[in-house]
Amino acid sequence: MNPAIQPVTQIIPKHLLPFAATQDSTLYSAIDHESWRYILRVSKAFFTTHAHQKYLGGLELTGIFAERIPLISEMDSHLQKLGWRAVPVIGFIPPAVFMEFLALGILPIACDMRKLENLAYTPAPDIVHEAAGHAPILADPHYAAYLKHYGEITWKAIYSLEDSKVYEAIFNLSVVKEDPASTTDQISQAQKQFEQVQAAVSYVSEAACLARMGWWTFEYGLIGDFHNPKIYGAGLLSSVSESHYCLRSEVKKVPFSIECIHTAYDITRPQPQLFVSPDFETLIRTLDKLASTMAYKKGGIEGLEKAKKAQTITTTIFESGIQISGILVEILKDPSGDPCYLKYQGPVQLSYDYKEIPNQGTRHHKEGFSTPVGFIKEMGKPPSDLSQSELENLGFKQNQKALLEFASGITVLGVLKSHIQKNGKNILLSFVDCTVKRGDQILFKPEWGTFDCACGSKVVSVFGNAADRTSYLESTGDLNLKIKTQKSNRTPKNSALEKLYAKLRTIRESHEVSLNELNPIHIELEKSFPNDWLLRLSLLELSFTYKLKSPWETAVHKKLLEIAKTSTDKNEMITRGLELL
Repeated sequence: MNPAIQPVTQIIPKHLLPFAATQDSTLYSAIDHESWRYILRVSKAFFTTHAHQKYLGGLELTGIFAERIPLISEMDSHLQKLGWRAVPVIGFIPPAVFMEFLALGILPIACDMRKLENLAYTPAPDIVHEAAGHAPILADPHYAAYLKHYGEITWKAIYSLEDSKVYEAIFNLSVVKEDPASTTDQISQAQKQFEQVQAAVSYVSEAACLARMGWWTFEYGLIGDFHNPKIYGAGLLSSVSESHYCLRSEVKKVPFSIECIHTAYDITRPQPQLFVSPDFETLIRTLDKLASTMAYKKGGIEGLEKAKKAQTITTTIFESGIQISGILVEILKDPSGDPCYLKYQGPVQLSYDYKEIPNQGTRHHKEGFSTPVGFIKEMGKPPSDLSQSELENLGFKQNQKALLEFASGITVLGVLKSHIQKNGKNILLSFVDCTVKRGDQILFKPEWGTFDCACGSKVVSVFGNAADRTSYLESTGDLNLKIKTQKSNRTPKNSALEKLYAKLRTIRESHEVSLNELNPIHIELEKSFPNDWLLRLSLLELSFTYKLKSPWETAVHKKLLEIAKTSTDKNEMITRGLELL
């Protein structure tokens, strides 16, 4: 079978599969579909002149139409023609997971649909944001290349423990805000918790820098002529209110550059400034400039210090190719300031070429790992380059204890039990009955078990997460994630209103609209739902479209204007809806 026509789940790495959901279209209510229809109609009208030129054509190319919420499976089929795939997900998935999907050329699309109350904007990822926001601009190959490259770069970024706490707070806030059963107090408490966690962040990690670049580009980016820019960011393309507001002079416009990483953002409020890039190629060049400063490019003590500060799982690569994945807690340095001994907190995984070395995973190194790094004293070469005869000359013969002394002063005294080679180089020397010391400081004792010495003299790269992520997560149990199921906006409270929405939808789709069918909907709206604006707007649309000259047109229009006065968001949405008529 051609890989291009395989189900998307068959090309997703095992450690990402728990995040792949199943879209249940039956959970979308008639209110949801009408909300989607409103957003798409208003968006298409506005974005004809204010969005990137690929937007309108991109909707159709990616399988997005106004009349109903799209099926992600259909979008996946359309996206294949653009060299991409689509996978359904639920809500906020971890940023590292989202980026790894992008690196694979797979667009994660949240299944949930925002509530009618949050139609203008929601902080929670939903199908409006992911489908109608991100997908259409993928029709531009330069944008698609940037998005995928961004995923590849961010996949290697080091995220901090603080980043994880912010993610959890954002996740909680989005869940509470979009839960139909949430109270005002619960939403307020979640908002407060998010603000407290965000305020406690002490430094900007690599992942946070990239998150800022992502926010100011593919989420809230403007492009083209600085004085007359177009919208391409998904956060703007999916926001009925902010897309309209963002082009006004009150929102400061800033030329896009790498300096955008010094500008923080707040997901809960309209952005006070936006960055304008002349083209998508500029985004790629700027991203590469940022990547050149990252630990995966720099390595060395600079990369190690970033890993230690983060307090999260990172991977260190020696020039021999061995990869050490775990939480780095201590770095000993030689007199010149170079690293000479690394200590990790368990669980730790040893890999080569992103594959876990047999019997060197987190089950074996469940309580941590440590290793010297550097050259062998008086030999001027790293342990990776020691031949069998050189090891024997050092005294490492069968069952004989011998000494391996590093130029840094680290000594390894023990019996060489085994060694692993790759491409003619030692990558791991395993010792028993072993003592590791630096002067009088004991770094490893014989009773702690086998000392596995990773071979290398230089740290060439340090990146975020484990090297073999599937094996690491399987062995630590983190693949057994409890992913939330797709939510429904249906509640007992709105069931009667939903029936009216469903009735109007059936009438519209029949293309045989009459006053006899619309009048009962109007009567019930007036009787039971004085505050609903969207169904009134749709009712008015049908009356105008079919030139019915309904006796209640003026009354409905007047009622809509009254509802518009109750909030800024409703005023804008009703005004823009009426403009379409």
